[in-house]
Amino acid sequence: MKDVIDVFQLQVQRDRIETDFPPVDYKEHDDSYHVVRFIFECGMKLNASPLSISTAAILFHKFFKEAENSSYDKYLIASTCLYLSGKVKDEPVKVRDVINVSRNTLHRNSAPLDLGEEYWNMRDAIVQGELLLMRMLKFEVTIIHPHKYMLHYLKSLQTWIYPEAWEKVPIVHMAYSFLQDFHYVPVILDYKPQHIAIACINLALQVYGVQVPYTDEDEGITWYSVFVDDLTKDHIWEIMENIMDVYEKESESQ
Repeated sequence: MKDVIDVFQLQVQRDRIETDFPPVDYKEHDDSYHVVRFIFECGMKLNASPLSISTAAILFHKFFKEAENSSYDKYLIASTCLYLSGKVKDEPVKVRDVINVSRNTLHRNSAPLDLGEEYWNMRDAIVQGELLLMRMLKFEVTIIHPHKYMLHYLKSLQTWIYPEAWEKVPIVHMAYSFLQDFHYVPVILDYKPQHIAIACINLALQVYGVQVPYTDEDEGITWYSVFVDDLTKDHIWEIMENIMDVYEKESESQ
């Protein structure tokens, strides 16, 4: 099951970056949605794992929660988050690769930098940015992701839902797609990872009209009550609405 989940995570990222989205001129945007999209695109080009890229997105949101209304270069901070997330997840990437991928993504079709003044200035900026990130976040850079909870919840649901219903619709793929896309907005910081995982799965179930056997949400008999005891119907729908709001931001940006 875990191998299947990993494959789905990678495929979701490729689908979102390579198929659903046309190339973006990031220089025209500095909102968090586009900057996190930049993080995902660069992360894919760097062959970073889904968890490493998600870590970079969360670090970015946490930084700007502390540095709200600041004049920091968001794309420099985004590149720094990618560099730092590799260390946090024990998947280090070379700073030169981060520099060249970030620059090429921000300035399409640009050539890799020579080891000249511009390269060393960018390298120093990322190194200093890493120190700034660590200080701003009080060195608390370990992230508890919803992904691991989603893995266990989906594994349990797979044996709970009728096989023909489970195999008929791509619940796993859709749930992970919702989870990835939720990282585009800072509101993801407002919820527990367990609740986010459940909301993404529940939204996927709602989209495909899949009913979990022996449950009835209207009567308060919910499938997720066996996993958490502090998630109400109103709270899960609040999270689901916030996830759906991401797609409104996406359509507005095009």
